[in-house]
Amino acid sequence: MSGLEVKRFSEPDERVTFELGHTELVTIGPLTVGRETEEPGWRWSTHVQPIAGTERCEFHHVGMVVSGRMMVETRDGEVAEVGPGDLYDMAPGHDAWVIGDDPIVAIIFQGIAGWAKAADEGERVLATVLFTDIVGSTQVAERQGDRAWKQLLATHQEDVRRLLEAHRGSEVKMTGDGFMATFDSPGRAIACALKIAVAAHALGIEIRVGIHTGEVEMAGQDLRGIAVHMASRIMAAAAPGEVLVSATTRELATGGKVEFEDRGLQELKGIREARQLYAVRPA
Repeated sequence: MSGLEVKRFSEPDERVTFELGHTELVTIGPLTVGRETEEPGWRWSTHVQPIAGTERCEFHHVGMVVSGRMMVETRDGEVAEVGPGDLYDMAPGHDAWVIGDDPIVAIIFQGIAGWAKAADEGERVLATVLFTDIVGSTQVAERQGDRAWKQLLATHQEDVRRLLEAHRGSEVKMTGDGFMATFDSPGRAIACALKIAVAAHALGIEIRVGIHTGEVEMAGQDLRGIAVHMASRIMAAAAPGEVLVSATTRELATGGKVEFEDRGLQELKGIREARQLYAVRPA
């Protein structure tokens, strides 16, 4: 091998196309670099989310804008605009969209391999997926101060992990200040969720929980599939302190002294049909 390698985006190793956009990929040395172009009107949550199957983009992008402008929104609601000459580091869990009447062109140095492509068929398993989120975490943090909030959050996380272990749950990842976890039993997921809610209340915070049972696809240490998206959307529909489950999870749950309260058919963002949801409480 010589000491010099030259490659061009005009002759890419791979070209990935998606609605209102495309990416030319070039692998040079140990890096896969992309030149990404999106047209006016493009938005990740509209045009790439159906391909990715996740609520938000879970790729960690590092790049530079060549032309055009784009708005980025993080999982925590932080919003920033990037334009020509700007370098950016986007953590997983974001949405992004083109602003203005010009296409955006960016060079992506990290987090582009596999982006905007349907996942390779991986192992699919039936699992009960649980999402939690702290209600009004920003306001609580501001009220308590950074030091007290960090201690409170650490205690809450310890409680959640202890209860997951006790109910044979598996932590998949943190989602901001919440958790994504899976269980091999809907009944254990519900029992665990109720205890997490009680433990959080004892700390002076309220959480919301969403649970759904369905097929998920293993993607390394992460999970993909409509069941994951569904559980996340159910959580978003839950009231403070509430454990909300799908009709599928309710039907499959056996044992345990719990009651299900009908919350009716609800429209969930990104889900085509309204879904029957149930709130759970101890009997």
